[in-house]
Amino acid sequence: MLRRIGRLFVIKTRFEAYLIIFALALGAMTRGVRYTLEYPGLGGYLLWAATAGAVFLGGAKILDAIRYEQAAKAALQGENAG
Repeated sequence: MLRRIGRLFVIKTRFEAYLIIFALALGAMTRGVRYTLEYPGLGGYLLWAATAGAVFLGGAKILDAIRYEQAAKAALQGENAG
């Protein structure tokens, strides 16, 4: 039963990855706007840029991991078939 619940928290497709990245970006941009209000001037904009950069880096890592897992799964299936 725990395995079935655990499978809900695994990103299996690129579409799921894009949905998660979108949610992360939405939260980060909201936080970035709050930074510009709380810290007016250059400091607030630098913090806002840092939140955007974190989403870019995290999103790229998520997409790379999906591609790697799919390639590893395909290679494993190829070994078992041949």
